[in-house]
Amino acid sequence: MSPITMSLFYSSLGLGTMMAFASNHWLLAWMGIEINTLAIIPLMIQNPHPRAVEASTKYFFAQTIASALLLFATLSNSILTGEWNIPLVSHPVPSTLCILALAMKLGLAPLHTWLPEVIQALDLRTALVLSTWQKLAPLYLMYQIPLANQNLFLSLGLLSIIVGGLGGFNQLQLRKVLAYSSIAHLGWIVLVLPIMPPLALLALYTYLLMSTALFLSLMTLRAKHISSLSISWAKVPAFTAILPFILLSLGGLPPLTGFAPKWLILLSMVKEALILAAVIAILSSLLSLYYYLRLFYTSSLTTPPNNPPGTLPWRLRPRYNTLIPALVITATIALLPLTPAILTYLTW
Repeated sequence: MSPITMSLFYSSLGLGTMMAFASNHWLLAWMGIEINTLAIIPLMIQNPHPRAVEASTKYFFAQTIASALLLFATLSNSILTGEWNIPLVSHPVPSTLCILALAMKLGLAPLHTWLPEVIQALDLRTALVLSTWQKLAPLYLMYQIPLANQNLFLSLGLLSIIVGGLGGFNQLQLRKVLAYSSIAHLGWIVLVLPIMPPLALLALYTYLLMSTALFLSLMTLRAKHISSLSISWAKVPAFTAILPFILLSLGGLPPLTGFAPKWLILLSMVKEALILAAVIAILSSLLSLYYYLRLFYTSSLTTPPNNPPGTLPWRLRPRYNTLIPALVITATIALLPLTPAILTYLTW
């Protein structure tokens, strides 16, 4: 694919998201989401491999079903209430259908089955876009919908955290591990969205930062399988040394950046007397922490290489500029002391 064509599709992705952000009418927001969907499909099949074609077909059908359900819900709301404005979805049935449609677009459990299979068949750059940028517009629309039933958000969030933790077990492909990690982190965001939206925004920013850092690191290491991490020290030693800290930050361990949103989310849930949900979220996050530690063990120097020394790929020159990964990784590791200032800015 030529650079001009690729820049055109990436510009369409930005246009669709900005259109969804700027619209107050359901039809315009729906059009923005559809522009997003249609713009990323050519990026999925830029390498015409059968698995990429299969993944783009699965993605198209899943997004089409979600878009049809969203359009049906907004039409039902306009018939029942006479309103097309996004914040005025007052009837409980259209409101619930809108949330479920957006949850399917995000890949939240139990509507998540398309996400791991699609990400598994994509290259890391397109998987990064699908895991980060494509989540912004549905999350914004979900935030705009008036809260009719908090239990729906709690159910979606807890199910996503549990499924994201259980699904990553015994996975050998790094992209599937990243897909289930995305499901689990989106569950944390949706869990706190009806309780404290600024905290959900902080969790979203942290998730985008950590996911970008991990994807860029794997792109630099050219690693797609867990076993390839054990020989990454021979490719880019600096990234091999930093990768365990990124994984521990994704797991939410202090004193790294990923600890702050999970800790604050649990505090806000305890203040709202949602103690049982907080306990379930904590126990389920331990499942995610297990496969992060598994990757940490594989990527560190404690695991010997599993192939003969003669076939080791020696140090490679990075294909991309390493300045942006360095900045993102630094923020992923060391932003915890700035969390109070960031949260104050978001709530201001």
